[in-house]
Amino acid sequence: MTDAIRVQLEDRRQLLHSALARRRDDDQLNTLLREVDLALGRVEEGTFGLCETCHDPIEPERLAVDPLIRRCLDHLTAEEVRSIERDLRLAGEVQKALLPRRDIAWGGWEIAYEYLPHSAVSGDYCDVLLPSDAAATPAMVLLGDISGKGVAASMLMTHLHALVRSTASLGLGLGDLLARVNRTFCESTLPSHYATMVCANLTEAGGVELANAGHLPPMIVRDRRVERIEESGLPIGMFCVSDRRTTGLHLERGASLVLVTDGLTEAANAADDQYGLCRLEEVLAAAGARTAARGVVESILHDARRFTSDRPWADDAAVLVARRV
Repeated sequence: MTDAIRVQLEDRRQLLHSALARRRDDDQLNTLLREVDLALGRVEEGTFGLCETCHDPIEPERLAVDPLIRRCLDHLTAEEVRSIERDLRLAGEVQKALLPRRDIAWGGWEIAYEYLPHSAVSGDYCDVLLPSDAAATPAMVLLGDISGKGVAASMLMTHLHALVRSTASLGLGLGDLLARVNRTFCESTLPSHYATMVCANLTEAGGVELANAGHLPPMIVRDRRVERIEESGLPIGMFCVSDRRTTGLHLERGASLVLVTDGLTEAANAADDQYGLCRLEEVLAAAGARTAARGVVESILHDARRFTSDRPWADDAAVLVARRV
């Protein structure tokens, strides 16, 4: 971690020197250069990442975003706190704008989801990509989870969203798309960060092509039977490998594909028992094939909140249901 930070700071120092060669009297650039030099000094002294006030470690997710910070959250000034709150609100609004419509009807499918950030920003990833009217290509639904929490995870979620959207425009098969996204994500993030993700191509004839990158198993609901699709690969960004397997299946009318993130399954009650996949399966079996996609989403969340007795969940959560109608 320290070596990576040192390289990052030295790169920034070189860029600042290049900029100052053209704008020597720029006060802002000179201030930034002094801050970078001070941060490099803290790296050499072994005090980098420690709060200058209490000497406790500064929050890692904040250092990942800004290696120049010198105080932990508990010792920020009132103005610094207000500035962070403004930035978080803005980041949250940006994330909301990236989300698809909450209820979508396309090609004999109804798609519904709920996206529940734990704080102002979220590391969960949810998207629906619909083909153009003229294209005979499938729709794609995606649900994922960035490792870690807070601002760093939310920034990586936004990065992953842009990668998938831009790569999807190339018209690749699902396996090739994931392989390319994985390679780019791996090369552009720190080794400690990765993402689990499920992608599914949906055709108008009811075909489903699934690819799971280390995420919770997708569930298929047929009548009152629930099946887990256990086939899974490595998370996105963990290793720069290109092998991405897919699973094909067909859903008849009334059958559903259900995706969730671990913020739901790990939601705990007062006894610290987790909600879990087995209880989720019971809710899905009870809903059966006659419940609309939005109704299934609401049934899951209602049961989870009843299980936890409205105890705050410890992580971001997301649920997506694609039902064949």
